[in-house]
Amino acid sequence: MNVLANQKHTYDEVISKGIDKALRQIFGDEAKFLIYKYLETHYALKQDEITEKLDVFAKGLEEYLHSGAYVVEAKILEEIGASYGVIQRPKLENVTDGNNFLSQVEMLTSAGT
Repeated sequence: MNVLANQKHTYDEVISKGIDKALRQIFGDEAKFLIYKYLETHYALKQDEITEKLDVFAKGLEEYLHSGAYVVEAKILEEIGASYGVIQRPKLENVTDGNNFLSQVEMLTSAGT
């Protein structure tokens, strides 16, 4: 696997695991699967496509959980950061919309590479 492909694989794996772990910790396995099912049904977003379509994921999560999505996004950012050795917790006031969530994911993943 070349370096770029390896970095993409690592990025996808870190994001996917961070999302899955945060959802499981907050909601448990059954509710986590309900969230994935909602995203698939309403946004045609399968679990294995989330890393490629983070904007759709954020929009769907925010529609499904309303203001509760911000807490979930903060936990996801915390999990992603931990994967890269970043111990600073994201500030909830900074996670106010999907675009900010996306920019924070990008910041964490670029800092970790």
